[in-house]
Amino acid sequence: MPRADTIDQALQRFDSGELFAELARRVAYPTESHLEQGRPHLRAYLTDELTPALAELGCTTRVVENSVAPECPLLLATRHEAGDRPTVLLYGHGDVVNGEAPRWRAGLDPWTLTAEGERWYGRGSADNKGQHTVNLFALREVLRGRGRLGFNLAVLIETGEERGSPGLVEACAQLRDELRADVLIASDGPRVRADRPTLYLGSRGVTQFTLTVDVRPRDHHSGNWGGVLRNAATTLAAAITSLVDGQGRILVPGLRPPAIPGSVRAALKTVPVGGGADDPAVDEDWGEPGLTPAERLFGWNTVEVLAFLAGSPASPVNAIPGHAQATLQLRSVVGTDLAGLATAVRNHLAEHGFGVVEVAVTESRPPTRTDPDHPWVRWAAESVGRTTGAEPVLLPNLGGTIPNDAFAEVLGVPTIWLPHSYPACAQHAPDEHVLAPLTREAVAIMTGLYWDLGEKS
Repeated sequence: MPRADTIDQALQRFDSGELFAELARRVAYPTESHLEQGRPHLRAYLTDELTPALAELGCTTRVVENSVAPECPLLLATRHEAGDRPTVLLYGHGDVVNGEAPRWRAGLDPWTLTAEGERWYGRGSADNKGQHTVNLFALREVLRGRGRLGFNLAVLIETGEERGSPGLVEACAQLRDELRADVLIASDGPRVRADRPTLYLGSRGVTQFTLTVDVRPRDHHSGNWGGVLRNAATTLAAAITSLVDGQGRILVPGLRPPAIPGSVRAALKTVPVGGGADDPAVDEDWGEPGLTPAERLFGWNTVEVLAFLAGSPASPVNAIPGHAQATLQLRSVVGTDLAGLATAVRNHLAEHGFGVVEVAVTESRPPTRTDPDHPWVRWAAESVGRTTGAEPVLLPNLGGTIPNDAFAEVLGVPTIWLPHSYPACAQHAPDEHVLAPLTREAVAIMTGLYWDLGEKS
């Protein structure tokens, strides 16, 4: 069956409600990885739901135990057609954030997929069950239309992504031979806008660190001691403004990235930022001067203050805080020296008279980015454009963070992500949903892409 007919067949099956029924069945699994009660459902989702679906694709499957978080197993599936054909790696995650049923709008339930107009509501509909359901659906349509995929397939589904993917890096190292692939093609996160098919090639890294000022074991009366005792909160606030100024510009050389590569700058030239009905207005005077909003969001580093605690904010008293602590976050792009972050911050603070401030890195995930000029990237963008009739948005990396380092660094494969949700999907919030027209277009895009992959020489 030709490419166009296979896409038409996939869309007919979508219109018949076949994909909706599959997603409804998957949403019904309350796979809340943060909660004890959700953990038995994580394994059941892999064994009872996804294993039969992957067997239908002719895959050999097995559950892989998680060496770091045993309650969050993984599923490995492989289909080998020929040694001279390319191998694609598909990734997804079956866990979801907490359902929070009481916070959903009347008539909606997180574990029941509900269609209202163009919206399909349900926990996991956008993140990530809906996205890997689209991809498995498209693979099945190509197999039906051609009688074979035309390429080799490896699938890895984890169940701990919403907890930071504990054990994923270790699993990829353990399964390196079985996950050997020419390219990762996966789906997670949102498009830049609902109407703009998007490819992104990695993500900014995220490093969280704390700044602590402990100058005395208790607070002291501000009238009796103000002017002669160091205020921990004032000291910490000043220390923070020595790291990042009042306009969001990073002042520590060790926290700044290298210059934006030409290929990245070119890719970001036409990328929109915001503009959706539910999006906040972009502050044009915030962040690194001389950069466009897209360059600041996707091509540069940012230091954010996430929390600041001193004294008793809920009921202030006339006392000089002896202790203050802030949690900061660095979102970083490729080329940033994360290993030297703590040392760079400590040295900078000491040089500016803030040696009293203690610095501790609490967690870190590195940035990743496939070169926008990579042949696989050009091929994927051409395939999407062929299906949609328009050039897709190409992001060198997300502004947020996904566990792409497991694939880009541990497995060493080029990574291409095609998201099937949109920014206002209420991911991680009550009333999470996907848009039916966007999902339908995603079916066409992925069916066309997998068809083209089978034709690739």
